[in-house]
Amino acid sequence: MASRTSRDVLGRGLVVLGVAIREQPRIFAVAVTGSVLFGAMTVASAYVVGAVVGDVVVPAIERGSVGVGALALAAVALFGISVLRVAGIFGRRLGAGYMQYRLQAAYRRRVTRRYLELPLSWHHRNATGTLLSNANSDVEAAWHPIAPLPFAVGTLVMLVGAVASLFATDWALALVGLAVFPALFALNVAYSRRMAPRQARAQRLRAEVSGIAHESFDGALVVKTMGREAQETDRFAARAGELRDALVSVGRLRGVFDPVLETLPSLGTLAVLVVGTFRLRQGAISVTELVSVAFLFTVLAFPVRAIGWVLAELPRSVAGWDRVRRVLDATGEMPYGDTTLDPADPRPATLTFAGVRFGYEPAEAHLPGTEVLGEVSFTVPAGKTVALVGPTGAGKSTIASLAVRLVDPRAGTVALDGVDVRRLTAASLARTAALVAQVPFVFDDTVRANITLDRPGIGDDDVWAALRLAEADGFVAALPDGLDTKVGERGTSLSGGQRQRLTLARAVAGRPRLLVLDDATSAVDPRVEAAILAGLRSSTGEPGAPAASILVVAYRRATIALADEVVYLEQGRVAARGTHAELLATVPGYADLVTAYEQAEVDHAKDETHDEVAPLSSGLEIEVDR
Repeated sequence: MASRTSRDVLGRGLVVLGVAIREQPRIFAVAVTGSVLFGAMTVASAYVVGAVVGDVVVPAIERGSVGVGALALAAVALFGISVLRVAGIFGRRLGAGYMQYRLQAAYRRRVTRRYLELPLSWHHRNATGTLLSNANSDVEAAWHPIAPLPFAVGTLVMLVGAVASLFATDWALALVGLAVFPALFALNVAYSRRMAPRQARAQRLRAEVSGIAHESFDGALVVKTMGREAQETDRFAARAGELRDALVSVGRLRGVFDPVLETLPSLGTLAVLVVGTFRLRQGAISVTELVSVAFLFTVLAFPVRAIGWVLAELPRSVAGWDRVRRVLDATGEMPYGDTTLDPADPRPATLTFAGVRFGYEPAEAHLPGTEVLGEVSFTVPAGKTVALVGPTGAGKSTIASLAVRLVDPRAGTVALDGVDVRRLTAASLARTAALVAQVPFVFDDTVRANITLDRPGIGDDDVWAALRLAEADGFVAALPDGLDTKVGERGTSLSGGQRQRLTLARAVAGRPRLLVLDDATSAVDPRVEAAILAGLRSSTGEPGAPAASILVVAYRRATIALADEVVYLEQGRVAARGTHAELLATVPGYADLVTAYEQAEVDHAKDETHDEVAPLSSGLEIEVDR
């Protein structure tokens, strides 16, 4: 079993290396050429040193004088070989490094692009920390053997030349080489076999440690408010300890094998001296040949290690490659069509749901899926506002996601102006419809950059118009640098309501013909929310522009009352449709829900008033700065 595992790792590792060579053939050729030049000069240096010792040094000792011409010739030969070796090292290292970093950069881009192509249902099944590890440490691990690979290839060429030179010199010395070199390969294979499971486990634990860290940092608010700092620290420490132990295991194994790998060529040199001395006495070889072969074994010790480095890194490379390929080979992407809605059409868009069914895929393949929507049909007419109302879990946010094609329905059709959204190009869909989600996301950039997102045609006048429509121009103008103010990671320098208004302005700035608001104003007070919705009903931010169609997930009674039509959902189905007044009078479930919402708002307002006014013992009242 261990042998099969070793062969499997070796075979798959060679496949990974083959992919690298196919993708960067020219750079690899440059690196290998440098490595072969280095190897050839290494073998040549052994014979030059042998010639210097045998033909210059020994005769000089015997004569008691040094021949200047011979010495100068030897110096020139050694200097020339050294220059060529340096050129080989430069070409090898430059090519290998350039190849490795190009592959890492290319695959980071591919993995990231694939993340953006895959649907939300796939992301729901994969932890963010694991995805970060795929794009970072897994990509690095996959291409880590590239650095020593050209050196190893050049070393193989050098070993063939060395063995040929040994046979040309003396058959007995060649047999020593044939004993040492296969022993080195066998030792490296044994090393790789034992290292494979350790490297795979370490790579998996890297992803888990990254996942726990990301989860803890991202949920810092919950961790702190719930007093979970110690528990989260312990959870991270436990997994980090496992990673430490796994890496120590890797290091321990390397610590055992490295000295043996270093010693074996030295033992070969010793064997050459013993056998060579015997052959020298027999007159089979000369001093020059003995010194050349002994020196050859000495200088081969380091290059041969390059083969060991590649084999040692293959298990980690295979583990990283498998995790990267899992992302690149993932299925479920939503290809866009080639239909384009007229970009010059200023009219609001019509959104139609016809027999839409949707369910989320299970986290594990053997588990049943969860149906969220069943046969949902309704229309948002051009220029009208439709409110989605329903209890928690009724499918409101799913409908919002379907409207802008974050997910696709299992059955039925979602259409914009009569065109199935699956047939639209990505640019046309993004230009026509905009979503403002429940949780506002703000980039760590300026206010201006967060609103424009580098979209062409959005100037500062458009930005301010969008901010006014979102009731955000006042607080932005009061910021230290106005539009150039940095808002921090996820907008930490802003309040929840400010972040919501900023993301709303971002959507409006693109002048969409359909605006989907998924409880996008929950963090602002009712007065501001009413002003925002009233503004959206009359303009999309461009002076004189007609109103956009609006689909809004609503909870507040005042917001619902502004809608032209209300779609009431229960258990993923449309239970009733009509105006707010009609449903309030005819649908008991709707009336109970809206009344509950209204009572919750009243209670919340009372709590805020109680918190803002603190009575003093003197009977006076002061307003507490919140």
